Amino acid sequence: MAVKPMLHPRNQHREGYDFERLFVRSPELEALTTRNPRGQTTIDFQDPNAVRMLNRALLRTHYDIDFWDIPASFLCPPIPGRVDYVHYLADLLAESNGHKIPHGPEIKALDIGTGASLVYPLTGRHEYGWDFTGVDIDPVSLKSGREICKRNGLNIRLRRQNNPEDIFEGVVGPDDIFHVTLCNPPFHASLAEAEEGTRRKWRNLGKGQSAALNFGGQNAELWCPGGEIGFIARMIEQSIAFADQCLWFTCLVSKKDSLKPLCRLLKKAKVAEFKVVEMAQGQKTSRFLAWTYYPERQRSL
Repeated sequence: MAVKPMLHPRNQHREGYDFERLFVRSPELEALTTRNPRGQTTIDFQDPNAVRMLNRALLRTHYDIDFWDIPASFLCPPIPGRVDYVHYLADLLAESNGHKIPHGPEIKALDIGTGASLVYPLTGRHEYGWDFTGVDIDPVSLKSGREICKRNGLNIRLRRQNNPEDIFEGVVGPDDIFHVTLCNPPFHASLAEAEEGTRRKWRNLGKGQSAALNFGGQNAELWCPGGEIGFIARMIEQSIAFADQCLWFTCLVSKKDSLKPLCRLLKKAKVAEFKVVEMAQGQKTSRFLAWTYYPERQRSL
């Protein structure tokens, strides 16, 4: 196994993929594996079907999700990196809980842009027992999410955002209270930018000029006008109206250069505190931005 020591200490995938264990629950995965130059078992990460089958095996083996599938060409998220976000959110909430990691359905989480895969509710519910609400603008994604919940007997609330300009309005009711929001925003400002980003990734990996998105992705999953700065700026601006309904607002930030203008917006919004949480994952460093309107003395869970 290829060890991934940069993942969060509680991440089940820190020691790499245990393919022998995965084959026990998902024997169909074995036919899609190959050997890397070091003789280790792996898959072809350029093959969307192999990536999908790996995700299915990981969710079945590590998170007790017996059924998982997504529509063709939809975003197939890498499980280890996605669950890392959840673990770091647990650390964030622990700061307001006597430095104890909070478990149980009393913790309410709002997943903005939950997607067809439900990756955050599925992993977060298993790891910490949190109560999740997922929202999305895409009816096909929500239909997929509802099928996953139905087939696994899960109670995860899914709500449709009818106005793509709104982030919280229309899906957060007046009586809703959340401890944390999470979001993997559209990173690119256009489809052309998304495709060029993919080509650049494959060039860096020595994989030629392929524009294929090995993890898939529909337009709304990959890009929006203004890119991630535009999206997160709207999130910050709109979070003001819901300041007393959520303890911590958070959002992934792909590009380090995006942080400076977003931090300026947070200062302008007069939040009580904001922070950038770095998450080193192998060769890549990702991060999320977190902000709260609650003063420290009022943050106990």
